[in-house]
Amino acid sequence: MGRSRYLRAAHPGPVGGLDPETPEALLECLTAVSERIGRAAVLIAMDDLSAIAVARVAPALRDRFRIPHQPDNLPARVADKAELSRLCSRWDVPHPETVVPASGAEAAEAAWRLGLPVVAKWSRPWLLPAGADGLRSTTLVHTTAEARRLYERSAEAGSRLLLQRFLPAGPDTDWFFHGAFTRGGRPLLAGSGRKELSWPVRTGLTAVGRWLPDPAVEEAALRLAEHLGYQGILDLDFRRDERGVSRLVDFNPRPGAQFRLFTDAAGLDVVQAMYLDLTGQRVPQPSGGAGRVFVAENYALLAAVGGRSLPRSRRPAADPAPPKQGPAAERARVEAAWFAADDVRPFLAMLAAFLGRGAAKGVRVLRGVPAQGRRTARAVVRAPRQRGREQPGMASAGAVSGPVPPEASAEPDELVAR
Repeated sequence: MGRSRYLRAAHPGPVGGLDPETPEALLECLTAVSERIGRAAVLIAMDDLSAIAVARVAPALRDRFRIPHQPDNLPARVADKAELSRLCSRWDVPHPETVVPASGAEAAEAAWRLGLPVVAKWSRPWLLPAGADGLRSTTLVHTTAEARRLYERSAEAGSRLLLQRFLPAGPDTDWFFHGAFTRGGRPLLAGSGRKELSWPVRTGLTAVGRWLPDPAVEEAALRLAEHLGYQGILDLDFRRDERGVSRLVDFNPRPGAQFRLFTDAAGLDVVQAMYLDLTGQRVPQPSGGAGRVFVAENYALLAAVGGRSLPRSRRPAADPAPPKQGPAAERARVEAAWFAADDVRPFLAMLAAFLGRGAAKGVRVLRGVPAQGRRTARAVVRAPRQRGREQPGMASAGAVSGPVPPEASAEPDELVAR
């Protein structure tokens, strides 16, 4: 972060860290930051804890910061796994079958009825005590006894336990959605993508992702945002079940790590769109962008060495040639990031993977990524001062659905280095 060319100044956070349940320290900290800046600044939370805490102190900061309007403690509601399940049921958004047991016996019975193994989640994972042995936000439970024992630790965990039907991972099962929304849940820029590699394998963050329109994912996400009246940036995770139904498994009320994947042909991403909207500027109607690839280089390498190889885009011979989208759309097909700038562990794990599985496979993995991309630093948020006038011929911001275009080649004409 300190090496980013977009960073002008850094301000320390609250002394003792951030606790969303007692956000007074954050309020005091942000008030002091506002005094140092000297004018109203845009405030965008970059993790769930910050989003929850900022929403709770936002009324006291309206004159100091430009903040997305999120009433009724909205970030905490959608980050609460049990509340999200209730909202999905209310608005008919596909979601894994979920049970919130009221006793250890109910937990054991629900685990058996859902079909072992089942996924156990703590409703409010931000309340988990640091260093608690065996308490993780999400656990795969293999026996009814495990489910009973987890429930009996509810008081220690600080929130309710819920059990969900397990959806196995496989090819083409993991999808995500990013969007920036203005008041009333109206999209400024939105899109769906497929997670092609993840780290840890099949369960973790996006190591390689591709922007691909998926009408079912987009319709569910847009409908949920509209019902919530959501303003701000969101990152949703979906998994397809054995019947092909895309089910919402996670709601993050902030930008995801791969948000730069969703950058249109003119360079507009969800953070820039939010900045323009909050500062009263016109948000250009997005144009193009589908087919872009996001690569977190060190995690992509780990995922490929530890699992299957990095997918290479192929188009069947019978498919028509992809439509031409102009020079701006033809450039910047790959967005590369290196997430080990502040954490040496991924680098060490990558080195161990090389030694254990052979460097040749790793070289093949990154063959399609230009060498200059390996010098990029950890992704950061940039705030543009002003954009030019709206470009003619751009598509409507709400039109995120449509036929799936042929996949773009993984060989980029230009690398977007952060």
